[in-house]
Amino acid sequence: MDLVSYFSDIEDFRMVNKCNHLLSDILLIGLFTYLSNGEDYEDMILFAENHPDFVREYCKLPNGVPSHDTFNQVFSLLDTSVLNKCLMDCGKAILDTLGEKQICIDGKKIKGVNPRSRGNTGLYIVNAWVSENELCIGQKKVADKSNEITAIPEIINSLDIENAVVSIDAMGCQKEIASVIMAKKGHYLLSLKSNQSELFEDVVCGFKARSSDCFSEEWEYSSSRFETRKCRILQAKDVLLDENLSVWAGLKTLIQIESERHLDADIQKETRYYISSEEGLSADYFNELVRGHWGIENKLHWHLDVTFREDSCRARAGFSAENLSALRKLALQMIKNQKDKLSLKKRRLKAAYNTDYLKDIIQNFSCV
Repeated sequence: MDLVSYFSDIEDFRMVNKCNHLLSDILLIGLFTYLSNGEDYEDMILFAENHPDFVREYCKLPNGVPSHDTFNQVFSLLDTSVLNKCLMDCGKAILDTLGEKQICIDGKKIKGVNPRSRGNTGLYIVNAWVSENELCIGQKKVADKSNEITAIPEIINSLDIENAVVSIDAMGCQKEIASVIMAKKGHYLLSLKSNQSELFEDVVCGFKARSSDCFSEEWEYSSSRFETRKCRILQAKDVLLDENLSVWAGLKTLIQIESERHLDADIQKETRYYISSEEGLSADYFNELVRGHWGIENKLHWHLDVTFREDSCRARAGFSAENLSALRKLALQMIKNQKDKLSLKKRRLKAAYNTDYLKDIIQNFSCV
C-alpha cells in the first residue's frame, strides 16, 4: 500500500462534519514538506501554496490550504499511536524477511522544544531502530532522560522482538528490562556501568582475574582517524555467584570492549562492558553487535539533527513534538529508500526543486 492510501484510511479523530480540512491532506502536506527540506508549519503552508498542482494530485483540499493554527491543532491533538503505527507498518514487510535482527533502543533530546533546559532535563524521545535496515520502528516521548527507564519496557512490549537482539545503553541496564525482553522471547545486549555497581565491580574484576580464549579485534580507518576495538568475552557463570547471576534473567555472557582512537595527534582509550543473554557465540559477533548499536546515533539521531534540523523545532503543544518527530523519521526512511548517489541532504533539496523527483520518492516507497 502506498502512503497516500495509508493516510486516507486513517480514521479522523475530529468531528468530521465540522472540519474544513481532511486529516489525510494535513498529514500528507506535512510529509511532503519534510521530504522537501522544510522544517515547520509555516514551511508546510509555503509548500502547499507554491506547489498547487503537485499537492492536488494527492490531496483534495476542499477549502484550500490549511492554516498554521490548523496544522498546530491537528498535530498537537492527534494520538501518537497513529504515526507510531505507521512507522511500524512501513518497516514490517522488510523486517519479516530478516532472521535474527538487532533492535537498538536509545533516547534523543529535542532541544528546541525547551531551549532553556540543561543537561538531562527537557523533552526526550526514546527510539527503537533496526540496525540491519536502518529503520525506525517505534518511539515514545518522555519528560526527561531519567524517565527512559519506564518508557523502554513500553516500547519493547509494542514490538515483535522474538529472536531479535535488543541493545540498550547503560540507562536501560535494569533487571526488569532484561526480564521483559526474555519474556518476549528476545535476547539482550545491555551496556554495563556503575549504575549497577555490584554487577559492574564483579564483571570488571572477572576480566582482570581471567584470561579469555574468545578474542576479536577490529580496525577502522578514515581520513583523520584510526580506531581499534578489542573484544573479550567470558561466560557469566564462571564469574558471578549464583545469587547474583539469578537476578538477571537469562544472563549468559559478559563482554569487554577496549577501544583506542587516534584522532590526529590525540589518542583516546576507553574500556566498556556489556552483558548479554546469548551464549556460545564468537567475540567477533559481539564486537559487531556493539558497533551496530551506535548506528542509532550515527544514522538516525545525527540525520534528525543535521539533515532535518530537528533541534530547531519549537512545536511543543500537546503531542506535536512526538508526532512531528515520527513524520521526520518516516521522511528519512523514504529519502534513504531513494537509490541514487546524492547525499540525504541533497535529496531533500532536489525534492524541493523538482516535483518529478519528489514523486519518485513517494512512488518508490511502500508502507505495508
